[in-house]
Amino acid sequence: MFDRILVPTDGSPGSERAFEVAATLAGTHDAAVHVLSVVDEHGPTDDDWDYDGGSPADAFVESQTDHVDTEGLSVTPAVREGVVHDAILDYADENDIDLIVMGTHGRTGVRRFLLGSVTEKVVRLADVPVLSVKADAEPGTVSFDDILLPTDGSSGAEAAIEPAGALASATDATTHLVSVVDTRSLGIDVGSTVIVDELESVATDAVGGASDRLSELGVETVETAITHGVPYRAILDAIEDTDADLVVIGTHGRTGVDRYLLGSVAEKLVRTSPVPVLTVRAPSASDES
Repeated sequence: MFDRILVPTDGSPGSERAFEVAATLAGTHDAAVHVLSVVDEHGPTDDDWDYDGGSPADAFVESQTDHVDTEGLSVTPAVREGVVHDAILDYADENDIDLIVMGTHGRTGVRRFLLGSVTEKVVRLADVPVLSVKADAEPGTVSFDDILLPTDGSSGAEAAIEPAGALASATDATTHLVSVVDTRSLGIDVGSTVIVDELESVATDAVGGASDRLSELGVETVETAITHGVPYRAILDAIEDTDADLVVIGTHGRTGVDRYLLGSVAEKLVRTSPVPVLTVRAPSASDES
């Protein structure tokens, strides 16, 4: 399902890690890669590489040949000028991009004009899935052998099933389904046990339905778990417990002018997950009509 992959770049380590992931996925899915450099009309030009002629995007692609195998890949460099996140989204729309892969600094607190807040804006606003990759990820060969798929049975969560299934079936990965029962607001009283039982029942149905759908998509190995606690923290624990290489999580559709993420859990994971996070936006009512 990924035929055209976009990698926005500013030549930084985050961009390099994103390109490595994009190249791996392109090889797996026989996809074309677009490398986009945006000249920010509202910010300083801050190139991290030297180039003699050509464009920053050309120079970036050339610099990757030392440690990323680009042989056989279709790579298209491009340069745009404007507000960075708007330029990325416009390019994705104009070129029928199926996946955007971006670097992010996450918890480090270092925020460049492209790899900090812009990544979060693209995650919130993109119509296509966005794969966020940490700048401090280990360079080199990327593999997705274990995929973690959180689910709560919502439309946002369901939107992530097909992309996760496509990735898992293409790489024979194990998919780990987890549903978190959020008991933070429950007091210790007579009714709490009943409520917890109801929440666990919803979680059981959610992982059961997602497991059936993954099987239909050709995923051979699916493991399921139900946990309790603060959702994003429980998911972080599940990343460690399952030794996951990738998290795939759904987001809500539009609300008013902007869009928001699935209970803010996805946004927190993009910032704090030690492994790449693929966010997938659920269609809004207006998209489906």
